[in-house]
Amino acid sequence: MITRISHVSFFVTDQQKAYEFYVNKLGFKVHTDVAMENGMRWLTLTTPGDPNQEIVLMGAPEIGMMNWDHEAADALNVLLNKQVLGSCVLYTDDCKKTYAELKAKGVDITEPKEQFYGTECIVKDGCGNWFSLTTPKEGF
Repeated sequence: MITRISHVSFFVTDQQKAYEFYVNKLGFKVHTDVAMENGMRWLTLTTPGDPNQEIVLMGAPEIGMMNWDHEAADALNVLLNKQVLGSCVLYTDDCKKTYAELKAKGVDITEPKEQFYGTECIVKDGCGNWFSLTTPKEGF
């Protein structure tokens, strides 16, 4: 029986730039940061509120790595460079307060908006991804 998801991957254009963003601006914690034998960097982070869910910051695919062929690697890199990959929803206790804190740090973030599910901002990591930063309404 499956009990939980342990890792999710965010493909990023630049692992070091993503590290700086997620750790220094968003406050994520480094779980693992090692160089693997095949030359890949295994970089995982956790949010302060959930140390059991790891986020893998996966460098943009190179041809031959992880069985990516030329067409697949090119397609993903196009999407990353356009910064159109939606990664996830991150919850916060106070979207408006978090918005102000992140804006002051220079994060690319939209103004908070009231939605049927809660208060939401859209954040871009500068490495190919966008995600929702949300304070959910009761029941969501």
